[in-house]
Amino acid sequence: MSQKTRIAVAGFGLVGRRHAEVIRRAPDMILSAVVEPSQEGQAAAGALDVPVYASLEEMLAASMPDGVVLATPTPAHLDQGLACITSGCPVLIEKPIAVTSDDARQLTDAADKAGVPLLVGHHRRHNGMVKAAKQALMEGAVGDIRAIQATCWFYKPDHYFDAAPWRTKNGAGPISVNLVHDVDLLRHFCGEVTSVQAIAVPSRRGFENEDLATAVLTFQSGAIATISVSDSIVAPWSWELTARENPAYPATSESCYLIGGSMGGLSLPDLRVWQHRDAPDWWTPISAQTLTCSMDDPLAVQMAHFAAVIAGREAPLVSGWEGLKSLEVVEAVARSSETGREISLGDDTKSAASQFACV
Repeated sequence: MSQKTRIAVAGFGLVGRRHAEVIRRAPDMILSAVVEPSQEGQAAAGALDVPVYASLEEMLAASMPDGVVLATPTPAHLDQGLACITSGCPVLIEKPIAVTSDDARQLTDAADKAGVPLLVGHHRRHNGMVKAAKQALMEGAVGDIRAIQATCWFYKPDHYFDAAPWRTKNGAGPISVNLVHDVDLLRHFCGEVTSVQAIAVPSRRGFENEDLATAVLTFQSGAIATISVSDSIVAPWSWELTARENPAYPATSESCYLIGGSMGGLSLPDLRVWQHRDAPDWWTPISAQTLTCSMDDPLAVQMAHFAAVIAGREAPLVSGWEGLKSLEVVEAVARSSETGREISLGDDTKSAASQFACV
């Protein structure tokens, strides 16, 4: 019988608790420890009958796991990620990878130098719907991708901000908090972004940050994406309300992504591929075919992948470098909306927008 993979979870908030439950349900994994500084979180973690530590350093010194999931606040990712890498411990860091791309580059450079696996928790890439869509796009279901429309609209209630006042500050609006998820999927589907043009609107609630932004992303392939994000619009068109990934969000039957190509169109997450009967021609009938996909919990699939990476059976699907590139695009969106200028990106671009914190 193969030995079970021992994984520790640092941060026992909403996301950390979901990770811990996924590990506990997996037959080939063991939740080896929980790291949580707060007394409330320690009490909740104590019910799992696993060792609970107040700090990551204490846990790493007491009992080295096979891997660590960092589900801590983003400002802690740099120091805690480096601590794992220095200890030679593979790490899965919740998205975004870090507050700034400069911090993210420190992590990726350190992991590469040490030869330690570094993954970023963009779990949507592990969703069966996303895998089916990616496969269809690679097989030419829509031809050449020309344009993408992505909508990320929802209404966050007042108590969401009352519970954590930092969410009202500069750098904590929907550009940095929410957009990184959608940007990562667009990169997954369309490749690298070469330029960004964006506009943002100040919060109507009087907060320091924005509550609405729209960006135009240009890809190396020539495709163009328009993406709109807001945490103050009542609407059913967001990944959270359409993908059925998290039961905390009420599900709708709408889609939030439209991908248009030279031979067809694809909507997500309903996975409908639209094509004309014989050849592209707006005078002829157009109909849709719905793709099939796995409905496994993407967090569970991601954790199984992490275990496979630890064992050396798989390469990271979302490496630290992937997390860095998505963060650079989000920083460019913030920078463009602040300056009114188009921002160009390149493989060696180091963002000058470190003041736009992704937390």
